[in-house]
Amino acid sequence: MTDKGFTDQVEGKVKETIGKLTDDASLKAEGVIDKAAGKTKEITSDVKDVASELAEKAKEVFDSKDKK
Repeated sequence: MTDKGFTDQVEGKVKETIGKLTDDASLKAEGVIDKAAGKTKEITSDVKDVASELAEKAKEVFDSKDKK
């Protein structure tokens, strides 16, 4: 999980909770949006990591075939 994604999720949860406690629908909605944005950043980071690993593996396979 990226730090920024995690931070956004925590901030979103805090806003959502405060919105619920104070009956502030706008703040609650903002919190939900922040949490979703944080989760999106986390997933995007994970996908980038997997893509980088796959690219490295593919490079290793092609490099080993070139040596044969």
